[in-house]
Order: sequence, then structure tokens, then C-alpha cells
Amino acid sequence: MALHPTATPSCRIALGFDFGRARIGVAVGETITGAARPLRTLPVRRQCPDWDAIARLIAEWRPDWLVIGVPRHADDTASAMTEAALRFGRQLQGRFHLPVATMDERLSSWEAERREFETAANRRRSHDPTLDAQAAAVILESWFNHQRNLASCATPNP
Repeated sequence: MALHPTATPSCRIALGFDFGRARIGVAVGETITGAARPLRTLPVRRQCPDWDAIARLIAEWRPDWLVIGVPRHADDTASAMTEAALRFGRQLQGRFHLPVATMDERLSSWEAERREFETAANRRRSHDPTLDAQAAAVILESWFNHQRNLASCATPNP
């Protein structure tokens, strides 16, 4: 099954994932508002996502779409994590039979850190795992914006 780059107009709820080798950030959002919020960060153990925890989130939120952030280099070439994130997306689609979209996640972690800094000014700490969930929210909001842009381009002007 191929991963989908775009959504249908019926999409209401989406879960976003910031895939990493040690952690996966998860966020939820609504297409109506275009806003997303971080849910949680799930551990990855022995290169295996916590499928049970993901299944519980999907059962709880009943999303119409799943959105995976796909990392790429600044010049748009694949990074070491690109194929791993795409494989994770194919596994999600195969396990949960929901449409899976991909979104370029370049700068999502940077944006998540900027947002965290704004809300917790001057706090110094090592990598905060909640940043992964915040990065998932950034990825999901970027996808919502991309969907709105596609829809506005498809709508003829009077």
C-alpha cells in the first residue's frame, strides 16, 4: 500500500507522529481548526514502537488520518531516518488500516524547541521528551496548512 500525500475533505481528526529511533512523539489535531496539540511521547524499545500504546491512542481518538513526519536533508535528499520513518508509516497503515500521509518534517524539532522556549523561558535542561510530542504537533499543523493550500488552489476564483 502506498502512503498518501494528501487527505480527503472528510478528514476531521488526525494523529501526527514524530518518528525517532528512541522515541515517537504523538499529537492530535482537527482539520476544522487546523490546530494540533501534543499528546505524549512513546518509547521505542529494541527498534520496535509501542504498538499497544499506539493502538490505544487510535481507539481513543478514532482518527480519520495518520500523519508521519519524514525527515530529509536541507537539500531535500533522503536522510538516514527517511526510510525508517516511511517504513513506520507503512506499518501503521498495515496494522490499523487507516490512510497515512507523510509530511516533510524539516525544522519541526527546531520549531518545537522554539515553542517550548517561549512557554518555559530560560529553563535549561537536556533533551526534553515532551519536545517529540510538540514536534508531532508542528508536523500535523504543517500538514493541515498544506491541505488548506491544496484546497484553495483547487477552488476556482469567481
